[in-house]
Amino acid sequence: NAINLLENNIDKINWDALSANPNAIKLLSKKIQLENTLTKEELYYLENKINWDALSANPNAINLLENNIDKINWKYLSKNSNNIDLLKNNKDKIHWTFLSLNSNAINLLENNENKISWVSLSTNPNAIELLTNNQEKINWIMLSRNPNAIDLLENNPDNIDWYFLASNPNAINLLKNNNIDMNQQYWNELSKNPAIFKAV
Repeated sequence: NAINLLENNIDKINWDALSANPNAIKLLSKKIQLENTLTKEELYYLENKINWDALSANPNAINLLENNIDKINWKYLSKNSNNIDLLKNNKDKIHWTFLSLNSNAINLLENNENKISWVSLSTNPNAIELLTNNQEKINWIMLSRNPNAIDLLENNPDNIDWYFLASNPNAINLLKNNNIDMNQQYWNELSKNPAIFKAV
């Protein structure tokens, strides 16, 4: 929310950090235009410049990325939920482990099941149907963290990792209804759970 302040202090901007800011697209666009006029040598010695790793993960940077395909970090783009069309058109560049984390990539993943990282997918809140249909491939430790997997976990209590479930904001009733060995590690995870303040 500091864009106006940044626009009035261009010389003080940290472009590396700003590259991840979804509200800074106008500023980033101008900076990219400037950098694209530089030679490779000039760009190499430029100290404060666009971070293409961070920009590739920026959900509002689609147009900037589409116009600078050669600079994209496809690993970070693969978990960017707003760039599915760009990923569909460049399947050979997809990082499938990161795509498996992408909540908007379910259709793309369903059509490429042999490339799914099931460890990553087990944490994906939009992948419950796909996980339910492939329970033998689930990573139950990661699934225990998944806020949308409560029904699946309740139906498979022997597979629950109670340590990771303790930080799951939708698991309060499941935690309350089971006698668990509440060691210090469990309490550390439970203390991270925002839902404990609503629990009665």
